[in-house]
Amino acid sequence: MARTYLKKATLTSTSHASDVHDTVVKILEDIEAGGDQAALDYAAKFDKYTGPVLLSEANIKTACAKVPEKLKADIRFAHDNVKRFAQAQKATLQDVEYEVVPGFIAGQKAIPVDAAGCYVPGGRYSHIASAIMTVTTAKVAGCKHITACSPPRADAGVASAIIYAAHICGADRIMAMGGVQGVAAMTYGLFGLPAANILVGPGNQFVAEAKRILFGRVGIDMIAGPTDSLILADGRADPHIVATDLVSQAEHGYNSPVWLVTDDEGLAKDVMERVPALIAALPELNRDNAAAAWRDYAEVILCADREEMASVSDEYAPEHLTVQAEDLSWWLNRLTCYGSLFLGEETTVSYGDKATGTNHVLPTSGAARYTGGLSVHKYMKIVTWQRATREGSKPVAEATARISRLEGMEGHARSADVRLAKYFPDEHFDLTSKG
Repeated sequence: MARTYLKKATLTSTSHASDVHDTVVKILEDIEAGGDQAALDYAAKFDKYTGPVLLSEANIKTACAKVPEKLKADIRFAHDNVKRFAQAQKATLQDVEYEVVPGFIAGQKAIPVDAAGCYVPGGRYSHIASAIMTVTTAKVAGCKHITACSPPRADAGVASAIIYAAHICGADRIMAMGGVQGVAAMTYGLFGLPAANILVGPGNQFVAEAKRILFGRVGIDMIAGPTDSLILADGRADPHIVATDLVSQAEHGYNSPVWLVTDDEGLAKDVMERVPALIAALPELNRDNAAAAWRDYAEVILCADREEMASVSDEYAPEHLTVQAEDLSWWLNRLTCYGSLFLGEETTVSYGDKATGTNHVLPTSGAARYTGGLSVHKYMKIVTWQRATREGSKPVAEATARISRLEGMEGHARSADVRLAKYFPDEHFDLTSKG
């Protein structure tokens, strides 16, 4: 049978998206022209904060002292997992030397960028885990300077737990500034900071648009839209856990899509019946977000079999993909488009969001069709090099001269010609482009 929508979304992640481009361009231009003072003016306007922008050691020490010991232990646990996973990722990236022809060696070298700017959301929710995910990976990559930037609250500044997390994960400086002005300050190297080579971390639509505009001038992890999650479940899945997991991701925001794809109509209807009560039991802000996301963006899709389920999932290319079905190895080998994969009831997106070690900065809005999420590799430049003996350069020079002439690039050809003439004065070479 063809897929059947038991619940169809009335909106998509791009519906009613505000055109923030002009606003963001104006802010970026103002701050680039006006420097520190312009950034401070925007911070006063949007953050309503007048405290120190760059936190001193004393500021950090005071904030860390406010974090309960149990929370500190949890942050250290998550940091250790993320650090060790990032170290394992880095170990997969090796420098290479390869003799392409006798006497001619080409190589690959991984070099970390000098300065990373890590944006840590602190508005609707205080994203402690984002500080862990972004700062830790930059540190493991070997970045020489890491700035953590988070929006302060008018009366309290940056959340103490975010400060603690950024500090223990290795941030060199912590900046109390949010939104476009925070992104701009890191990019332009304001307040005595080194200009960032790469910007990473999630943010609202203004932060995402600022990163999109600045891309090219700086590197970015990705252009992020609203978070999204898809669950693949068969008839043996626990409907209460499936429903709970859907709701747990819908609470991110009013426009955060969640999708259930199944081959069991009974499970689908059971889950749909459970969701409203689970949403109603959440605190007010979470409840409002989840209710709107479920009403407007959620979908429940009934498929004929697991192959069709996998095909639908690959088409949606979700940021988070959960499988609660039999034969997990089959799913692992079959699925191809996702930001991060959670196999079996014993794991969940929430684990990955907070503490398992894999990164939670992931591709949204279908971008998993062509990219993965944030990793230690994002901070690494993969560069190449070469060296050769004179004998080793001979066949390369001959091929280069002929190909260049065929292309009409005589200057390129002559840079090969002069070497052949110098190194092998007694030899004759046919360096024309004709057969």
